[in-house]
Amino acid sequence: MKKTFASAALAGLLALSGSLQAADYVIDTEGQHAFINFKISHLGFSWLYGRFNDFEGTFSWDADKPEASQVQVTINTASVDSNHAERDKHLRSDDFLNVEAHPQATFRSTGVEMTGDDTAMVSGELTLNGVTNPVILATRFMGEGEDPWGSYRAGFEGKTRLVLKDYNIDYDLGPAAREVELILTIEGIRQ
Repeated sequence: MKKTFASAALAGLLALSGSLQAADYVIDTEGQHAFINFKISHLGFSWLYGRFNDFEGTFSWDADKPEASQVQVTINTASVDSNHAERDKHLRSDDFLNVEAHPQATFRSTGVEMTGDDTAMVSGELTLNGVTNPVILATRFMGEGEDPWGSYRAGFEGKTRLVLKDYNIDYDLGPAAREVELILTIEGIRQ
């Protein structure tokens, strides 16, 4: 019987799903098949969407022991992109991501709890703006298999919400903009 495992990482990001043996994957950022997006309210009037364009990561898993799976992601925080140059400059400042002092954000998983055949809660530690906090990613397995180029891929989607003040981001845009949602869509290539 095939077991399915989902896991995601921030940031970021991951979901993991299985074959019959442990495997290591590299997140496909070169082929632009992975995304770390965010969504935050703009003063309670609309949604502001953005993403991080530069990140890398790996994951490993064993379908027979999904609790032993691991995920690691590193994000270049200066790569924040909200499709507006002046806003991105502000997001890189010490009001928000403080990229000069903290050029990277990282996620490292600490556990996986299966919640269904293709869903999991992935716990881990997210370091952002020099602060490390535990996070839980609600993850869904999207699919796996051979690609047209002879590689084997697995894909996932994960979501979590972060309270900005938990990461020393105190810039006040009002009560509707105190949390940000991270949405990750990830493809990994089996090594």
